[in-house]
Amino acid sequence: MDKYLTKVGIYNETGKVYYNLSPVELVERALSRGEGVLTDTGALSIRTGKYTGRSPRDKYIVDTDDVHDQIKWGNVNVPMPERRYRRIKEKVCSYLSYRELYVFQGFAGADKKYARKFTVVNERACQNLFIHQLLVRPTSEELEDFGYADFTILVAPGFKTIPHDHTNSEAAVIINFKERLVIIVGTQYSGEIKKSVFTIMNYLMPTEENLLPMHCSANMDPETGETAVFFGLSGTGKTTLSADPNRLLIGDDEHGWSDDGVFNFEGGCYAKCINLSPIKEPAIYNAIRFGAEVENVILDENTRRPDYTDDTITENTRVGYPIEYIDNAVIPGMGGIPKVVIFLTADAFGVLPPISRLNEYAAMYQFVTGFTSKVAGTERGITEPEPTFSTLFGEPFMPLRAEVYANMLGERIEKYNTRVYLLNTGWTGGPYGVGHRMKLAYTRAMVTAALNGELEKAEFVHDERFNLEVPQSCPDVPSIIMNPRDTWEDKEAYDITANKLAQMFEDNFKSKYRRMPDNIKNAGPKPI
Repeated sequence: MDKYLTKVGIYNETGKVYYNLSPVELVERALSRGEGVLTDTGALSIRTGKYTGRSPRDKYIVDTDDVHDQIKWGNVNVPMPERRYRRIKEKVCSYLSYRELYVFQGFAGADKKYARKFTVVNERACQNLFIHQLLVRPTSEELEDFGYADFTILVAPGFKTIPHDHTNSEAAVIINFKERLVIIVGTQYSGEIKKSVFTIMNYLMPTEENLLPMHCSANMDPETGETAVFFGLSGTGKTTLSADPNRLLIGDDEHGWSDDGVFNFEGGCYAKCINLSPIKEPAIYNAIRFGAEVENVILDENTRRPDYTDDTITENTRVGYPIEYIDNAVIPGMGGIPKVVIFLTADAFGVLPPISRLNEYAAMYQFVTGFTSKVAGTERGITEPEPTFSTLFGEPFMPLRAEVYANMLGERIEKYNTRVYLLNTGWTGGPYGVGHRMKLAYTRAMVTAALNGELEKAEFVHDERFNLEVPQSCPDVPSIIMNPRDTWEDKEAYDITANKLAQMFEDNFKSKYRRMPDNIKNAGPKPI
């Protein structure tokens, strides 16, 4: 019997348990098992079946005595009684005991001072390849001394929960912090593994290390080493803007901020593929080669060439690859104390300034608010821009109360005199359908000016409605762009729309963050 699997309750009867196979071996096994095919560049192409994205309504945290008073329970962090968890775990372990299994042992955290050890058990070779490329891969010496993991993740997409299990569907993602175990069943979407690791780190780092976990990308200047982080929800440009050919990429999604600097939680990237272009995003495009894994991308039947514009299966097409596939990546993924923090938003209302400066309290306000907006046509029933507020720019993965993370950010901004900006990559000249998307060249110019300090030389004017400090000029950006009201033909329409969005900010804050102190609450937008 396998001692490690036996310890977690799996008594494997097949004798087919494979530890830490290489990507070549995993690709071979995935192909022989019919889990996927190769693209014309050698990447493994798979389909994830019914679930082509995360299933937030199927995520649970086991309500144990050690975490009961710390977790922010609700629709995001749904409690599961221990007795229900034990019944499901027993059935899942029994199921896996009769399956061929692939086991990966690796780290979350490029900085080994704060890293946590994870063991991931998969019944699908392709999912084991995914997590092999996404986590930090140990050296051969580290594997010899790996021992038992800090957390174990059991992934059994072939196991379906039933109504008697009292779950919302056949899929479930269950995190037990006391037992240090995660169960993922009923879904083949590999992103659930990655985000479970992130959720765990978002709990452990503040409670055990006094370290701020962040849903952000990060890069640094190759000459000075000055580091910047970019927060943003999907569609705001987080990956695109951090993948700057003139800077070194630390990571594209999940990081920690310690007293030593910023470090990547991951050893790979999980990028969106929809409309991927070798011109606009060459780094990601060129990373899709042997060892990478693409999900739900349509291939030409004869040439196996991907069509990244085809969203027949889903718009959430993805690729996972090791960070070494990015030419200008930092290995290991570590940088200095952030000199600049940039919050990204895609304002489809067209009323927020393209860039503005935030003081400590405004930064904490925008951090907990996590604003962007959906546009007409992206979802059924949306006919005009709708605000989306995701706490900390990653609400589904933040198990603690918002003020825990916000206070940690505020302390670091003050301690290190970090500059903070709000960057609007959305619309100008009017709302979606009237105005147009901010030109990427202008956005890149504003990011450059924010990073090199040139933006601080501009005159700043306070925007009373949105409580922001707005620069009146920026190198390589037309001055009229800097104040959104000036770009609207109908000034009255601007005022009405701007007040509408400011009221949405205010209503969201009142409903979610009643415990926040007044200095943060008063730093947000207010209609005038």
